Amino acid sequence: MAKLLVKTEGIKNPILELRLGVNRVGRDPENHLQIDHPTVSALHCEMELSGNALVVRDCDSTNGTYVNGQRVTQAALQTGQTFQLGDVELFVETAEVTVAIPAHGEPPPAPPVVLPDGTMLCRRHPQSPVTYQCTQCHEVMCSACVHHLRRQGGKTFHLCPLCSKPCKPLGVEPPKKRSFFQQFKHTVKLQFTRNKSPGD
Repeated sequence: MAKLLVKTEGIKNPILELRLGVNRVGRDPENHLQIDHPTVSALHCEMELSGNALVVRDCDSTNGTYVNGQRVTQAALQTGQTFQLGDVELFVETAEVTVAIPAHGEPPPAPPVVLPDGTMLCRRHPQSPVTYQCTQCHEVMCSACVHHLRRQGGKTFHLCPLCSKPCKPLGVEPPKKRSFFQQFKHTVKLQFTRNKSPGD
């Protein structure tokens, strides 16, 4: 956050932190920033912090606001610059604003619950049993978690929502692929079965 350092000795708060927007500065404790010094007016000036720009505006103070030795009504201030309110000298340590954005993410899901019969319940859908496991990251999940991608005229792919790798169904043995000969034999057998007449 933007900071001012009071170089004049005897000031109670030697470090002044500016907030975004207008900061009223003066001797009166009702101001945003109080500088208790006899040469500082009750409301001496306003300092506006916007982005990385810092502007000081004098509020008709008795002893004036000075930048580079010149009395000003308004002036832009830069990091490393010195200016005065009456006889009080201030140093702009930084005119930069740091905006902290809090991390916003979903909390990690709870571990899966295992029922007495050995059935695992999905971490994201506690009412559903685990039916799939990722072949890459080994995450277990229910069917609602899995991304089911069906190609037109082709088979359905079951993809992990975390790493997009294939998922395999749990507790189900994949059907064994028949050889061409076995498939041909099965087809021919079906044909002969259908063509048999009742008297044969």
